[in-house]
Amino acid sequence: MPDLDFGIEGAEVLEYAAVPSLLFKLRVENLEEEPIRSVSLNTQVRIAATQRHYDTAEQQRLLEVFGAPHRWGQTLRSLLWAHTTLQVPRFSGSTVVDMPIPCTYDMEVIGSKYFHALEDGEVPLEFLFSGTVFYAAEGGRLQVARISWEKEAEFRMPVRLWKETMERYFPNSAWIRLHKDAFDQLYDYKVRMGLPTWEAAVEALLRASEQGVER
Repeated sequence: MPDLDFGIEGAEVLEYAAVPSLLFKLRVENLEEEPIRSVSLNTQVRIAATQRHYDTAEQQRLLEVFGAPHRWGQTLRSLLWAHTTLQVPRFSGSTVVDMPIPCTYDMEVIGSKYFHALEDGEVPLEFLFSGTVFYAAEGGRLQVARISWEKEAEFRMPVRLWKETMERYFPNSAWIRLHKDAFDQLYDYKVRMGLPTWEAAVEALLRASEQGVER
């Protein structure tokens, strides 16, 4: 019966995709001898947030994710980033396949908040694998086996890759999601004040708010 082993050999920005994506190079190796016909692979990707250091500025930007730094002993924890499904084609021994992970700049998503808060360094990632292996037994008969639940891989992804992905797809931009009523009010304010862009509308509201606080 096949015994698959997994490893992440690298990552890069996926240049041409319908949505912002990172491309991970996934090595799949069969520790036994059976030829593999295909693998239906499910992967959960988690951010092992406890496995890196955070400077003071990053700690402040992570308040919404983990709370105040003095509470991190209780609140700092692993975060779910993504789920993905991949079909690994026929191979014998080992193979390396591309595993794209879609990214988002939606700041309502916990992973985006985390990545946005980091300045540089690396993000410790955990890849948890499950799925089905189709392989050729003796005589060429097709057999099916499940991937063992304890199969995992680790990878330390440079923070710059996520930032490069966002800059490629959303140059000099960021995104927030508003409730419909809040958007309608902001749009009405923009029109009434004759402001040319959304940035101008938000900046005008921020200035008015700061002036109110000063008074």
